[in-house]
Amino acid sequence: MGSKQSVPGVQAAPAPTDPATIRNVVLVGPSGAGKTTLVEALLTATGTIPRNGSVVEGTTVCDHDSAAIEQQRSVALSAAPVRHDDHKINLIDTPGYADFVGELRAGLRAADAALFVVAAAEGVDAATRAIWHECAQVDMPRAVVLSRLDQHRADPDTALESCREAFGAGVLPLHLPLRGADGTFTGLMGVLTGTTSGTGSPRERERERAELIEAIIAESEDESLMDRYVAGERIEEATLIRDLETAVSRGGLHPVLPVCAATELGLPELLDGLIRGFPSPLEHPAPEFTDPRGRGPRRLDPDPAGPLAAEVVHTSVDSYVGRVSLARVFSGTLLPERAVHVSGHGMAERGHPDHDEDERVAHLYSPLGSGLREVSRCVAGDLCALTKLGSAETGDTLSDPAAPLLLSPWPMPEPLLPIAVVAHNRSDEEALARNLNRLIAADPSLRLEKDSETHQLVLWCMGEAHADVVLQRLREGGAEVDTEPVRVALRQTFGQAAKGHGKHVKQSGGHGQYAVCDIEVEPAPRGTGVEFADRVVGGAIPKQFITSVEKGVRAQVERGLEDGVPLVDLKVTLVDGKAHSVDSSDAAFQTAGALALRAAAEQAGLVTLEPMDAVAVFIPDEHLGVVLGDLSSRRGKVVGTEPDEAGWTVVRAHVPSSELVRYSINIRSLSSGSATFTRHFERYDPMPT
Repeated sequence: MGSKQSVPGVQAAPAPTDPATIRNVVLVGPSGAGKTTLVEALLTATGTIPRNGSVVEGTTVCDHDSAAIEQQRSVALSAAPVRHDDHKINLIDTPGYADFVGELRAGLRAADAALFVVAAAEGVDAATRAIWHECAQVDMPRAVVLSRLDQHRADPDTALESCREAFGAGVLPLHLPLRGADGTFTGLMGVLTGTTSGTGSPRERERERAELIEAIIAESEDESLMDRYVAGERIEEATLIRDLETAVSRGGLHPVLPVCAATELGLPELLDGLIRGFPSPLEHPAPEFTDPRGRGPRRLDPDPAGPLAAEVVHTSVDSYVGRVSLARVFSGTLLPERAVHVSGHGMAERGHPDHDEDERVAHLYSPLGSGLREVSRCVAGDLCALTKLGSAETGDTLSDPAAPLLLSPWPMPEPLLPIAVVAHNRSDEEALARNLNRLIAADPSLRLEKDSETHQLVLWCMGEAHADVVLQRLREGGAEVDTEPVRVALRQTFGQAAKGHGKHVKQSGGHGQYAVCDIEVEPAPRGTGVEFADRVVGGAIPKQFITSVEKGVRAQVERGLEDGVPLVDLKVTLVDGKAHSVDSSDAAFQTAGALALRAAAEQAGLVTLEPMDAVAVFIPDEHLGVVLGDLSSRRGKVVGTEPDEAGWTVVRAHVPSSELVRYSINIRSLSSGSATFTRHFERYDPMPT
């Protein structure tokens, strides 16, 4: 295969100059709903790719094993532009697996509207409901495509009712499917116009038409329309179509279009709907930004002549051209052969430190999957690809070096599945470190942690499929890696109060060592740490050596007494001791203090403590019972339940951290993929014996 700087058989098109002619649409839906197939059908229908092959990841299917390509494309965000009616539509395809919600969030950030793809034979799953809710929270305009009408179980009417039940009453058909004599779907009828395309028997549409008109009029800026409609006056179809976009943009209407990618049924209507029903970048607010001079947060207008503000929404590494950054331009115009300022807002806890660099953009490309076609510019509202920006990571801002800006980051979910990795042998350590840096730069949903206590290198992933892809990419980068069980850092404390005697006396000729101390140790309340007190009287231990005893005790606490497990929650009191005028020293009393603590521990016995996490599980009510039972089986203590919204409950519990290592996988299985949870450290509790 040749360089990916061009795609064979793909039409080149001039870059748009007016944001009003651009539509950025993210395709959302579960795996198997037909998102990628729909994108390829639209690319073919508009002449963007030839009919004898599909462009995926920058190649034609005949260039690679198609099964491998399907696997690759299903877990990564990709963008493909199509041209229709003098408009450019950027189709942003997102993974259908819940583990790759980071890619989904990036797609939502890059888009101005969301197209939910629902298979007509399947209906709406719980994960798609959750994404719809997420889009509603950020006022993302939404529409629905009922796909795969060629499947033998396809039932668009039932699927429509499933969508209305899941998404609300604003979900209304814009076209109705028509059946041919053989029972297959062969045509469409417009709900507003009554016109048909293809073949098939016309159907009753008055109820659907009335509902659609009322939804459009309710959001119209012309307040007289409702009075005219109620009075029985006929509203012109041109007026209704004009106000359709307003209704969609305001979130009061979510049009439904039946489409069959295999037969191309509904593709022209879908393209028309994307242009007429979805907002342009001019009508969708840009994210807030700040600048180093302290002004902000404020928003930028999508003006090609405004200050440059773009964001890297996806990063990939290509074997031919290196790092490829997919960027959404929110303001200004990106031009080739110009310098840009690359700034990261910093997610140090995930391995993304702050950075500010000036880099030079060599060329700009219009992406098609990961195929690249060179363009002359990228204006506000458009998407483009840049290559070889060495410091740019997903989520970074690109701006004018003379006036740097920083866009507010989009919310990223917390990765909750830990995977401990280790280089297979010493020769793999350098490749492992190099590839980890690449992965972290490309995937902000991934967190890298070097545990200072267990000394494990832990990758926090979104789920099992995400972890599998991460490990695969590490190995493809030349690093042989192994996984090992994730270890949980434990603590120990005293089981009861005890006394300890520490004596460190050595006489080996010359200057000796002499230190004796007596301590009392008692358990302290959870979370109080280690307290040291001095009750020495009569100068039995000189003051300068009292601090030495404390140093020795605290050093032994940190080192631990069994298997390197640190001690916590103790009150240590120094009550007596002896010193020598010549042989006593700081080092001797440190050693005596450590010995005294060890002696006290032998009397008291040690209690092993395990970390407990506060967990909040967001669960549909129908799965509440099984989740409560599962938490109980994990030694969890439920501390409360509360309603979150209609049909959902929040369960709050305290659960041992060791029982949560694979909880992200288990809770998804228990809830059919609908539940989510959060966790944070709460305290240490005694482990059961």
